[in-house]
Amino acid sequence: MQATVRTFDETTRSGTVFLDDGTVLPFGAPAFDAGPLRLLRSGQRVNLAMSGGEIGYITLSTFPVPDA
Repeated sequence: MQATVRTFDETTRSGTVFLDDGTVLPFGAPAFDAGPLRLLRSGQRVNLAMSGGEIGYITLSTFPVPDA
């Protein structure tokens, strides 16, 4: 699933994304830490993997999502 970064806090390594339908979803440090990224900026396109109704993995849209 793809989304656009809405917010990202470097200190907490968490933030929010906009889905293509405008829905805002939060992600926590575990989702960010699961991927290879060091930071995100508002407006970046990202790929997401959902786990239990929450974002479990987030990475740039040019990087593959594991098990996708």
